[in-house]
Amino acid sequence: MADSVVTVAAPAKLNLYLHVTGRRDDGYHLLDSLIAFADVGDEIKARAAADGSLTLAVKGPFAKGLADEADNLVLRAARKLRDAAGVTAGAHMVLEKRLPVASGIGGGSADAAATLKALTRLWGVEMAEADMRALALSLGADVPVCWVGRPAFVGGIGDEIEPAPPLPAAPLLLVNARVPVSTPAVFKARSGPFQTPGRFRETPIDAAHLAFLLQARGNGLTEAARVLCPPVAGVLAALEATDGPLLVRMSGSGGTCFALYETADAALAAAATIYDTEPDWWVAAGRLAPPADGLN
Repeated sequence: MADSVVTVAAPAKLNLYLHVTGRRDDGYHLLDSLIAFADVGDEIKARAAADGSLTLAVKGPFAKGLADEADNLVLRAARKLRDAAGVTAGAHMVLEKRLPVASGIGGGSADAAATLKALTRLWGVEMAEADMRALALSLGADVPVCWVGRPAFVGGIGDEIEPAPPLPAAPLLLVNARVPVSTPAVFKARSGPFQTPGRFRETPIDAAHLAFLLQARGNGLTEAARVLCPPVAGVLAALEATDGPLLVRMSGSGGTCFALYETADAALAAAATIYDTEPDWWVAAGRLAPPADGLN
């Protein structure tokens, strides 16, 4: 079994809408968001380490963005899980880093959640769901929903997770200008009144219906991100200028933006158009993914 490898996908997280509904006395903002996942993402591989060590190799196009291995969320997740479960097992892990770092699509959070899933399987850990979510939250606000791995309405500071209606496998395009955006800085720069929750109970039947439901909602961090990271405005404009986007929006605190399309061909054509004009940007076509298989 020492050579057996557990592989877990770490899909990109998308805030289909994100409303900032308030602020706690401790400074944390309260959110209401519909989170979904794309079939684009990172990947974690883990195999047992006989000597009990925890090691991580980072590969892929965005590996350089995680040069500080000692503070990597993957290793932090592994250490926290081992301490919480009271095990002494080790693991050799490989992170295939395909998503931009600090880009508003939960790359680090998805990696941490995938690490928890991979190591619970590898080590045979059994923990109550509430305990796993608490452990996930200790790693970051987006880690619990990435652990759940399916469309969800998220409230509070990320700790309140409610299942969302099933979402269609809508074709989409993700674009990032390869400029990192600081989440704390964006929240600090946000101004104006707080927003109301935007949850709905209707089940969208296709991409057009989903876009229609989302039109009345938005992302309350977009203007702050535009100011702090002007390329965000350029990415949004480039997506708007493609042929037939149903919805264009920034995800999370930026700077990745996305567009929904009626067909996969339309998404691919839009990707080609943007890549031709901005070859240095990160451009990825895909779909909203079905719920991840796993422990939940």
